[in-house]
Parts: sequence; structure tokens; C-alpha cells
Amino acid sequence: MSDLLVVSDLRVTFGGRPNGRAGGRTKSWARRGRTGLVAVDGVSLRVAPEETLAVVGESGSGKTTVARCVVGLQRPDSGSVTFEGRPLGPVGRRPPELQRAVQMVFQDPRSSLNPRMTVAELIGEAWRTHPAAAPAGDRPAALRRVLADVGLDGDVAARRAGDLSGGQCQRVSIARALAVGPRLLVCDEAVSALDVSVQAQILRLLVDLRSSHRLALLFITHDLGVVHQIADRVAVMRGGALVEEGPAGQVLGAPRHEYTRTLLDAALDLGAEA
Repeated sequence: MSDLLVVSDLRVTFGGRPNGRAGGRTKSWARRGRTGLVAVDGVSLRVAPEETLAVVGESGSGKTTVARCVVGLQRPDSGSVTFEGRPLGPVGRRPPELQRAVQMVFQDPRSSLNPRMTVAELIGEAWRTHPAAAPAGDRPAALRRVLADVGLDGDVAARRAGDLSGGQCQRVSIARALAVGPRLLVCDEAVSALDVSVQAQILRLLVDLRSSHRLALLFITHDLGVVHQIADRVAVMRGGALVEEGPAGQVLGAPRHEYTRTLLDAALDLGAEA
């Protein structure tokens, strides 16, 4: 089976000075970095169709920067990101079908939604942005189906995002992504801002949606404690580099790298305290 997403030798720096020209135009994004902060250093990842890859690491490890490159919000200095063999450039330059295919669920559900907009308006905005994915028939019925997919009643459609709980907001964020028919969801710390009980509900929802919608997931997290609930494979990042990658059972059960063992010990300690 061919990989859906391939990240190859990705490198991202911040704070470097542009140096060099090509064709008379400064290629600052491609050549800076010798004096800047290296956020991602030669990272390669792959995600198969309907697979969940969890990318784990502490704050500053580079995992979110990788996610932002995948969705086109960050341009790498070098390396490539492809989807079914097609290059994924900046989001504004992607063909509409690739923009729809890769959707992101952000960390803070409250800040990722306009609190003054109703849920119906938020989903409708996604359909206006991607008209090819908009329902051709009964939109209210389509809206109810999308909300039902994420475990929300249809009457939520008339409520404003600012009046919803954190868990409900995250379900709406997921529904907005699903509404345009993605094939890959990039979840950037999608449960870290939620209470523990709500975290478990959202994780189960994502597992169910992966099956029912035939999705692949790129799941970004600092918490190895939640990874076993969702991941097929795990990639561990530290200091911008990939230090370990493999099947979830192997990485979580018999980690090879000392840093991975440290993360596992921290997750066990937090679990014992809870």
C-alpha cells in the first residue's frame, strides 16, 4: 500500500538571515538558518491511508512545526511534503482538492472558533471556502449529519461557539474539518486543553471517525499517556530531530531511546498521581 503522506528530510529554522539569490529573487525561506534556531532538523515521516501516526515530544521539540508544514502554514527551508505523491506547498497555493484533503484540528478549541458565530455559520464557512465539498441538496440535513458524526445534537447548530463547552467546541472543530471531506486530519495537541474525561471522549471519537470516514491521522502530542489509545505508530522528536520511530507497541513497550523512556516514565508518574 502506497503512503498517503510523506515528509522527507524536512528542515525549518527561525531567525536566520537570508543569504543567496536565485533568478534575481532572494530565497530567504530556502537558505536561511546557519545563524538561526533550528526548529526541525532533517525529519522524515510517513503516514499510510487510514493509519494514525502519533508524533510525540516535549515543548520545543519541533512536532508542531512539522504539523504546520504539512498543512501549509509553515514553509520549510528544505525537504519536501507530499500527499499521494503530489507536493504540498503553502496552503494558499495548493489545488482545491489538496486543500480539502488535509485538514487541521487545533489545540485550543475556543480560540480556533469565532465565538460570535453560530455552529451552522462555522460549518457553512467551511463549505463556502471549499464549494466543491458543499452539499448540493438539503443543507440543514447535511449539517445535522455532520454534527451527528461528532456526537452533537442538531439543535447545537443554532448556538454560538462562545456558549459551548470546551469539549463541544472541539467536536465542532472536528465537524468543520470533516465537512469538506478530508483524507488526513492533522490534530495538533487536540486534547491537551481539555479535562481528562473529555480527552478520553475526543480520543474515542477520533478513533471512530478514522474508521467510519476512512481517515488517516497525524496526531501531535506531548503526552505519551494518550498515545496508546489512538496510535498505530509513534515517532518521538527531541530538539528538532527524530530520535525514535516504530509501531506503537514496540515504542511504548520496549523503547530504544533513553528520551522515549524518560517520556514514558513521566506519563506513568502523572498517572500514579491522578
